[in-house]
Amino acid sequence: MEFLNVFTTPEAFIALFTLIIMEIVLGIDNLIFVSILSNRLPEHQQKMGRTVGIALALVLRLALLSLIAVIVTLTEPVFELFDHAFSWRDVIMLGGGLFLVWKATSEIHHNVDGAEEDDDGIKPVKSLFSVIIQILLLDLVFSLDSIITAVGMTDELAIMVIAVIVAVCAMMLAATPLSNFISRNPTVVMLALGFLLMIGMTLIAEGLGFHVPKGYIYAAMAFSAAIEGLNMLAKSARKKKKV
Repeated sequence: MEFLNVFTTPEAFIALFTLIIMEIVLGIDNLIFVSILSNRLPEHQQKMGRTVGIALALVLRLALLSLIAVIVTLTEPVFELFDHAFSWRDVIMLGGGLFLVWKATSEIHHNVDGAEEDDDGIKPVKSLFSVIIQILLLDLVFSLDSIITAVGMTDELAIMVIAVIVAVCAMMLAATPLSNFISRNPTVVMLALGFLLMIGMTLIAEGLGFHVPKGYIYAAMAFSAAIEGLNMLAKSARKKKKV
């Protein structure tokens, strides 16, 4: 197959492996968002919401790859404001960041205020359609970022397509275990929402022209997750001592 002719050198396999890892890491943000949103659905719709949302995300990423020549031009300046030249990528990042900050803030408000339940103790239900639309909106932002990153790492479309498919399949496998873990541990929900808030602020900064190295963001997330893990171990140990 002509599509696979690119895999004739070790360099191609190294590029593929590197890009798969990069796409999976960049997909962590999206996966946290998908997990939190899907957990607001009725239990019998949660898996469907995650599966359909991520499957449509794959279709969206492949569609964007087919428009890669257009995607690359999105980094070109289109207008200037306050002595800063904005590209369409900046505008999309800014819009996505504002949406993510609003969404994370509203979810934190629901959790802190106890607005998760009404007077009858019933958890408010989000529609499956609205959840899928929100997943796709955010995935558009994350997909754009990951594809521009992929273009900077390789010129071969075949490598990009395979890396995207593998990364999204990994997201599909990890979505349900992550969602179940978050739903079983309420404190993790707040931590995840804090991550989304930080990611949203990072997207806003990127849209305004301030580059924030991704390594710092993921290091902070890993450190916070490690501390939360130690808290959970300590809580488990205290419970065992009481028994």
